[in-house]
Amino acid sequence: MTSPEQLEAVARAIIDENRYMTLGTADESGVPWVSPVWYAPAGYREFFWVSYPDARHSRNITARPQIAIVIFDSRAPVGSGQGVYMPAIAEELTGAVLDQGIQIFSRRSELQGQRGWSRDDVQQPARLRLYRATASEHFVLDAGDRRIPVSLE
Repeated sequence: MTSPEQLEAVARAIIDENRYMTLGTADESGVPWVSPVWYAPAGYREFFWVSYPDARHSRNITARPQIAIVIFDSRAPVGSGQGVYMPAIAEELTGAVLDQGIQIFSRRSELQGQRGWSRDDVQQPARLRLYRATASEHFVLDAGDRRIPVSLE
């Protein structure tokens, strides 16, 4: 059996070391859609990404902000992969929280050798918008392949 501390360490490492997360969204009728997005975490509860507001997952978030997220290393050998599973609430950022969010997103972008981002890159007349998901829980798989809640405060 894997200890809670070991599972928490696994979850932190997965979030810290990966670049893409998969968003699970649904439209107003409940039709599901999944999309990979490059993300910038703020701790282990907030995740930022940029998308086109007319992308299917963005439209779904507008209609139904409850989403699911999974972060995993798709290069792991078969049978050895781990993931972090999170229910979350997503939103397009505007106003004062947009400034904080774009700083977090830009810093992560620059740390990974990409360009910096500013508020002008994610508001009219620009085509992209900044989004944030706030996770309410975190789960990882234990050695018995059961989803176990972990605390990442």
